[in-house]
Amino acid sequence: MISITAIIKSKKENIQQLQSLLNDLVVETRKEAACVRYDLHHSENVFIIWEEWKDQTGLDLHNNQSHLQDFINKSENFVSAPIQVYKTAQIL
Repeated sequence: MISITAIIKSKKENIQQLQSLLNDLVVETRKEAACVRYDLHHSENVFIIWEEWKDQTGLDLHNNQSHLQDFINKSENFVSAPIQVYKTAQIL
């Protein structure tokens, strides 16, 4: 199992636009065979995606999907900082 945490910071004036793009991303990503969990969380202008993938092959496939690439391109003007992505391992 592979865990990913992605942190996306929206410009204050673009929260709704970014959330709409993220909602579409979540819906499409959850259809992927290797996706175990893809949950979207929100606090003020920060969005957090908590992801779990069956294996590296599935994650690699996800990273090349058109819906992810479209999100990255379309969200570029709505984010206030580069998207942070952390590959993590559970310790407890």
